[in-house]
Amino acid sequence: MGEEKRMNRREFMQRSALGTAAAGMALSDSEAKPRDGVTPVPASEKITVAMIGVGARAHELLSATLSLPDTEVVGVCDAYKGRIERALERTQRRAKVYKDYREILANKSIDTVIIATPDHWHATMAVEAVRAGKDVYIEKPMTYTVDEGNTIISEVKKSGRIFQVGSQGISSRIQQKAREILASGKLGQVTIVRAFYNRNTASGAWIYPIPPDASPETVSWDMFIGPAPKRPVDYARFFRWRCYQDYSGGIATDLFVHLVTSIHFMMNVKMPNHVVAMGELYRWKESRDVPDTMNAIMEYDGFVANLSSTFNNQMSSEGGFQILGTKGSLVIGNNLTFYPEVVSEDNRWIVESWPTAMENAYYKDPKVREEEIPGSREPEVIIGEEQYREIGLDPTVVHLRNFFSSVKTRKPPVEEALIGHRAAACAHLINKSARERKMLSWDPSKENIKA
Repeated sequence: MGEEKRMNRREFMQRSALGTAAAGMALSDSEAKPRDGVTPVPASEKITVAMIGVGARAHELLSATLSLPDTEVVGVCDAYKGRIERALERTQRRAKVYKDYREILANKSIDTVIIATPDHWHATMAVEAVRAGKDVYIEKPMTYTVDEGNTIISEVKKSGRIFQVGSQGISSRIQQKAREILASGKLGQVTIVRAFYNRNTASGAWIYPIPPDASPETVSWDMFIGPAPKRPVDYARFFRWRCYQDYSGGIATDLFVHLVTSIHFMMNVKMPNHVVAMGELYRWKESRDVPDTMNAIMEYDGFVANLSSTFNNQMSSEGGFQILGTKGSLVIGNNLTFYPEVVSEDNRWIVESWPTAMENAYYKDPKVREEEIPGSREPEVIIGEEQYREIGLDPTVVHLRNFFSSVKTRKPPVEEALIGHRAAACAHLINKSARERKMLSWDPSKENIKA
């Protein structure tokens, strides 16, 4: 992002509710819990929900919410009328249309909001929502910049509201099983994790079809732009906003945030110490200003994570993880597979260069024979390949169900603000490293990039 855009963003932050940013603030996981004194929603009552943003992903969240018995979608708001119409169809026209999200926040009868807008709006809406007394489910990434994360954490803590980020993978039984296996020590010492997402279509590269009725009568450009740099109406930017730095962090904030959230959850870690990345725009040059290929290395205490993504090949397109340990490996995609490490020493090519008598003496050693000649060791039965499959509810439904359960019980959500901040911060570190072509470090005392 250019200096001019950073200045525009900074000036807006000073004028907005985010002007109270506590950039140097750091919280422990336990400190991010909602405070006491917030009245739970009675178990017998339905939780009222309003959707702020009803784009494609939001419609999946809407459908998932409608499938849950203790919720009622009562309001929708979006900058494109076509999306609102489809949302009304899905709610059987029971939801009310709000022209401005602030009207939703002002309505005391609405318990919760689901924020699924472009990234550049997230922090402003999140802060205003918790200040208005709403519990919040916000799509990943939680933030558009690193500093916004500490602001949101501070505001959530002060408000006592339930605040959950929407990286649904950690609510899947597959990832929970992986976390359990890793905690058991079954993999031995894990020193490397690989994670990836690949695509090879225009839609996979976010070049979505633009509705034929897009016009000033159906699209509110000003509502979309909000805190982003001002520019003339551009429907490609409106409907393909992930392609542009003004509204999105591209691959890192859209895809890597999912990967990082899952790595942190499964490996039970908080943040990498150092990050280095490279990203380039090789193919889709006419449609974006964010890279279509990105690679990153994140160094944690004890292991390294490699993240990669390209929009120019669909090998392993569904995304996944390889967690490699000294005693076994986990491969995670739609299924979870454990592969044991079966290793044996073999120094023949070295020893065969010695004099024959020395070679013969080497292999007479019983310990050497047991370690290097398979037929010499005692027979044993070892653990073989194990595969686990997940059946049942989609993780998005489970993740939302977890959120609404927290709304009722006032217990901390599965992905609270501090977790969402750290995952998004990794994406911001990756983008900054790629732009500046240098390694960056994390300051855990400030929950921010090390100066």
